[in-house]
Amino acid sequence: MDARIRNIVTQTLVKAWGTLSRATFDYRRNDGTWQTLHREVYDHGNAACILMINPQTRKVLLTRQFRYPPTLNGDHGWLIECCAGLLDDDEPLAAIMREAMEETGYRPHGVTHLYDAYMSPGSLTEKLSFFIGLYDDNSRQNAGGGLPEEGEEIEVLEMDLSTALDLIASGKIIDAKTIALLHWAAWNYPA
Repeated sequence: MDARIRNIVTQTLVKAWGTLSRATFDYRRNDGTWQTLHREVYDHGNAACILMINPQTRKVLLTRQFRYPPTLNGDHGWLIECCAGLLDDDEPLAAIMREAMEETGYRPHGVTHLYDAYMSPGSLTEKLSFFIGLYDDNSRQNAGGGLPEEGEEIEVLEMDLSTALDLIASGKIIDAKTIALLHWAAWNYPA
C-alpha cells in the first residue's frame, strides 16, 4: 500500500452484480499535511477487449448492444463497441477468446495482447486488457449475438476501418475502449 495513505476504513454500500463501497482514508499531501478523503469505488472485476480486423480487407468486427448507463447521461443506449467482457476467473486471453465467440461468432487468430489500462481509475477498480485479433471468412463459427441468459442481445457489425473511424468523428462511436483500439488499428494497418 502507498505510504501516503493510512487509516483506511471501507464500508460496503451494495453487493450485487458488483460491489459498491465507500472508503474513508487519510491522504498525506505534498506539503506533508494529512487530509481525510472519502471515495465511492465500484468493483465488478477485471475485463478484456479485442478488436478483430481482417488485414486484407481492412474491415473490422464491432458489436452493437444496449447499455443502460449512457441513457442516464442523455445519450442513446445502443453503443457500437469492440468485443469485450469480464474475465470471470479466466486469464485475459482465455476470457477474450470466449467473449469473441459468444458475442461475434468468430474465432480470432493471431491474437496479440497490446496493453492493460484503467478506463476510469477515479471510481472503478476494473483493469482492462486490450487485444488485437485477426479474422477472415473461415473464422466464423456461429451466429454470435451473446448470451440471452445474461441479458445480451448483440448485433454483429462488419465495416471498413475507415467507416468506423468516421463514426468516431461523427459521435456515433463513443465507447473509450473501442476508440482506443480503432486508433491503434489505423496506425498499425495503414491504408
